[in-house]
Amino acid sequence: MTEPLPIVEMRDISIEFPGVKALDGVDFRLIQGEVHALMGENGAGKSTLIKALTGVYKIDSGSILVSGQERLLHGTADAQAAGISTVYQEVNLVTNLSIGENVMLGHEVRGLLGINWRATHRAATEALARLGLDYLDTHLPLSSLSIAMQQLVAISRAMAIKAKVLILDEPTSSLDAAEVEGLFRVMRTLRDQGVAILFVSHFLDQIYAISDRLTVLRNGKYEGEYLTRDLDRHALISKMIGKDLDALKSLGGNRRTEERDRAVDPVVAIEGLGRRGSIEPTDLEIHRGEVVGFAGLLGSGRTELARLLYGADRPDEGSITIHGKRVDVKSPADGLNHRVAFSTENRRDEGIIADLTVRENMILAVQAERGWARPIPKKEQEEIVQRYIAALNVRPADPNRPIKNLSGGNQQKVLLGRWLATKPELLILDEPTRGIDVGAKAEIQEAVAELAEEGMSVVFISSELEEVVRLSERIVVLKDHQKIGEIVNGPDVTAQRIVDVIAAHGVEAAAHSSLVEAEDDIIAEVNE
Repeated sequence: MTEPLPIVEMRDISIEFPGVKALDGVDFRLIQGEVHALMGENGAGKSTLIKALTGVYKIDSGSILVSGQERLLHGTADAQAAGISTVYQEVNLVTNLSIGENVMLGHEVRGLLGINWRATHRAATEALARLGLDYLDTHLPLSSLSIAMQQLVAISRAMAIKAKVLILDEPTSSLDAAEVEGLFRVMRTLRDQGVAILFVSHFLDQIYAISDRLTVLRNGKYEGEYLTRDLDRHALISKMIGKDLDALKSLGGNRRTEERDRAVDPVVAIEGLGRRGSIEPTDLEIHRGEVVGFAGLLGSGRTELARLLYGADRPDEGSITIHGKRVDVKSPADGLNHRVAFSTENRRDEGIIADLTVRENMILAVQAERGWARPIPKKEQEEIVQRYIAALNVRPADPNRPIKNLSGGNQQKVLLGRWLATKPELLILDEPTRGIDVGAKAEIQEAVAELAEEGMSVVFISSELEEVVRLSERIVVLKDHQKIGEIVNGPDVTAQRIVDVIAAHGVEAAAHSSLVEAEDDIIAEVNE
């Protein structure tokens, strides 16, 4: 059987930014009626390739063909004219407009007297019907819909121009399992209608559930194109990270599994520490070189307890003792003064400052600790930044690059460098690997294990129970804003055991399925 001709061909595409070659001779193609996954680590060039295909970035060399005709794409309007539409991770809609207005935004039906709203809503209903959503009242405000339904409205809007190519960039990041399946039903409908779909996701189980074909990029270069059914997950990860999965076996290899001497004074001890409506009074000791995992479902109190330890929130009761001395930690500044650092789970809004450079973001905590009247000398800045760029493998290794231009995984590494630069004795990491690819995740996990080996105490918070078990010496289990258990790690400790502890307190064990990403399952298999 002859393979159909591609509707999109990108040949020998190169794009260079100051100090970095983002794409280097990359080939890519999309075939009608297929879901094609674009795979690679953060920083591999996926976003750059998508922006080249949508006209956001001008290519330095190479060619782009759509339906066999070479196209020069100077902007998103050119891409739309070529039948290419994109739906990004952050839904780009106007919530105070109606559903119909959002579907037809920029493509309203016009008459002699301006916009014909009746015809516009009728066209919106037709566009929604293509996805099986014609039951929606197009006059209702978009804000009345869930995030998942807004995502489908965004796809309807993309398809309103009769697109031949639909690009979905991390569309499932905010969806639960049922909502993901709803999105996949829509994707299969469009695929069967002949639309070529480019799908980007960090969730490997989703890639294998929906894609027909995949292309792997690594370090800005084309690694290969494969039929999804012909490439197993282990081989896919190896191709993404450029090394055999044996290299990942060291993850958790240094994890301490024997019980330590609890008679030794802890670095940090809390007694009855709590805040009304946030976290019930909690006791906890954290020893030197110990990784303590906080495990629990969303809303269990993991982050709330961490914020009290750092001083981001003030406790109503209880005490904090550091090296045997009772201290007041009533603000983040107090936390830093007592060598406690906290990396937030909300990287975008509470972590990075997007318009500042990598250098400025990385030295921020040290500068705040010293006070703004004492600027850090240029030489010292250079030493700090170069040390942690190298130690954490930040890519590209350009300290003067705006951090907003880095991938999520590399932004996370910069934030980790920011807090390591303060030389903390206790480092609190809240969801440090959320939303990043398996390669960057492995590097951050390795860094955590090495820090503990060197004597730093770490609180590690993650929704992914496999990850918590892999890294932690001791696991604090939380539920409904209270500590419900504490487990010393060992060979018999698994994610399921944590689920059982939670379930014993009235939480459905089935909730675990939404906590574990497929790529961590793979790494867990390797560690076994």
